[in-house]
Amino acid sequence: MKYKDYYEILGVSRDADASAIKSAYRKLARKYHPDVNKTKEAEEKFKDINEAYEVLSDKAKRQRYDSLGANWQGGADYTPPPGFENFSFNFNQGGAQSFDFGGSGFSDFFSSLFGDMMGGGMGAQQAGQNFGGFDFRQSAGRQRRTEQPKSEDLDITKNLNVTAKEIFDGKPISVTFNDMEKCTQCHGGGYCPNCGGTGIVSNKKSVKVKLPKGVTEGKKVRLKGEGKADAYGNKGDLYLIVHFKDTEYELEGENLVKEVEITPPEAVLGCSKEIETLHGKITIKIPAGVSSGQSLRLKQMGLPKTSGYSDLNAKIKIVVTKNPSKEVLDLYKKLLALQ
Repeated sequence: MKYKDYYEILGVSRDADASAIKSAYRKLARKYHPDVNKTKEAEEKFKDINEAYEVLSDKAKRQRYDSLGANWQGGADYTPPPGFENFSFNFNQGGAQSFDFGGSGFSDFFSSLFGDMMGGGMGAQQAGQNFGGFDFRQSAGRQRRTEQPKSEDLDITKNLNVTAKEIFDGKPISVTFNDMEKCTQCHGGGYCPNCGGTGIVSNKKSVKVKLPKGVTEGKKVRLKGEGKADAYGNKGDLYLIVHFKDTEYELEGENLVKEVEITPPEAVLGCSKEIETLHGKITIKIPAGVSSGQSLRLKQMGLPKTSGYSDLNAKIKIVVTKNPSKEVLDLYKKLLALQ
């Protein structure tokens, strides 16, 4: 049989990560899907693409495939690994050691490498498209099934925009998102009412997350078991990357920053200002001669930490009246003359 270079088929390097592999697969699958490209060459190409993705997207299969080495060339003669040379896979005929991949759409090369990882209780077509969760091996004339480790493809990573008040309140935050995944009904083969024949569906999901104290920009929060699920009961995790988005506050490290507007006379003479904080309204004293951009630190008036609260920096912003009266303008002219 002929060796298949799955990396070459998807057009990725041998050290490509899961994201790069998935991106390459989706791009090629759309190009060569039978509903889009009617040529015979496209049909064969589409089968190769799906087979390559089935291997490279699964950690266990990819590891076994990579163990063959990186020096094989596409189309070169290939001999099955020891233990598989005379092993027949036939789902239709039954028997303890008989599993035929006929009709599954996968090549003999694939069958020789991954036959033991096909689910024995399925029909041939289903087995060829929906496997990898169980491991069937020869053992004392019977089949032994063991669960495979959860694939990292089941995990989901999303951004979570939060405000200062949401962090301060500490209440569960509702998160709704859409996630793209392979259609479980057709796997991208022909017309399907579930995905329209694209092989990809968009699922809307809502969860609630309670942010830990001391959360900062870029913090990754894990929700166990809230990722994707496969046909065998394995569930991935949902990772939410926290991003601070607030119209009233800025974040500097663990401390908050809030602008406080004052007039030029207030800056020169000093004043008292009432400002709104997460802890309620307070009055602060602004010293005479303060400059725009200068900050006044308000201890323990920021966000909750594992112990106590961070600080709030009141950042001074001197603003000038846009439409001053004649009297105000005259006073400014006199002040300018005195300088």
